[in-house]
Amino acid sequence: MRAAIDSPAPRRFVFLLLKNFTMLSFAGAIEPLRIANAQSGRELYAWTLAGEGGTTARCSNGTELRLDAGLDEVGRDDTILVAGGIDIQAAATRPVLNWLRREARRGVTIGGLCTASWVLARAGLLDGKRATIHWENQDSFAEEFHEIDLTKSVFVMDGRRYSTAGGTSSIDLMLKIIANDHGEELANLVADQLIYTSIRTDQDTQRLSIPTRIGVRHPKLSAVIHMMEENIEEPISPAILAKRVGMSTRQLERLFRRYLNRSPKRYYMELRLQKARNLLMQTDMSVINVALACGFTSPSHFSKCYRAHYNITPYRERGAQAARLSV
Repeated sequence: MRAAIDSPAPRRFVFLLLKNFTMLSFAGAIEPLRIANAQSGRELYAWTLAGEGGTTARCSNGTELRLDAGLDEVGRDDTILVAGGIDIQAAATRPVLNWLRREARRGVTIGGLCTASWVLARAGLLDGKRATIHWENQDSFAEEFHEIDLTKSVFVMDGRRYSTAGGTSSIDLMLKIIANDHGEELANLVADQLIYTSIRTDQDTQRLSIPTRIGVRHPKLSAVIHMMEENIEEPISPAILAKRVGMSTRQLERLFRRYLNRSPKRYYMELRLQKARNLLMQTDMSVINVALACGFTSPSHFSKCYRAHYNITPYRERGAQAARLSV
């Protein structure tokens, strides 16, 4: 195992724990550091828990962690990892954004775990860079931050900016950092200790393949669903979809009925409404603009379809979300 003998001081990570951060993403980032120290027999890494107020931070499962520091100045060689979770917009407070901008100006490396990529983007730290975020937040992120090259990767390292997709992707990022710092052998030892048998790279995508998600391995069905997912704003007619995969419209209809128990039109509608709900819950876009972004040219038709599927109008959905966030 190759050790870093030219840098006796441990590399320090400052974990900024936002309100309602996700425990899994945080644990997936900090545990590889601890294990790297144990496996090497040296203190290769050190860490500090920070947060607004500097006392405690509560994660989305209700667990509270005691913080070591508030929004204090960090060392230039430190790495800040922002741990995000649910209600990320509410967690992006002015003090947090100002602190991140200040540390970025000082040249500090900064990363976002899970939904914290949104906070980095809101602070302007990802402009012109590649980034990723949890797949559930991809639609709203893309609508709001046009100047960022959003990917579907498990994690992204672009210069001094890191981002992860959430869940266990923090482990993959940290294994990459450990490999860069101290070699692949140590990273593999850490992965073995975690019983992590398949280390992903920044070339791996975060979601399961379409066949795995729908539980069906049918290449033409997967191809049609992929086209649907990539064409939400301007939906493609079933006739054109069928033609592109070399089928008749009737054959496509039978294919969807057999494997998904719904028509292609119904399945497409559900995809569009799911995106609409994400945009309503995660952005400040008007209901009309949400409708247009999801392929509805008529707000009244959008409202009717939304209510039929979710048993609530998009306007009431938006109001209910605002009420939840204000509590």
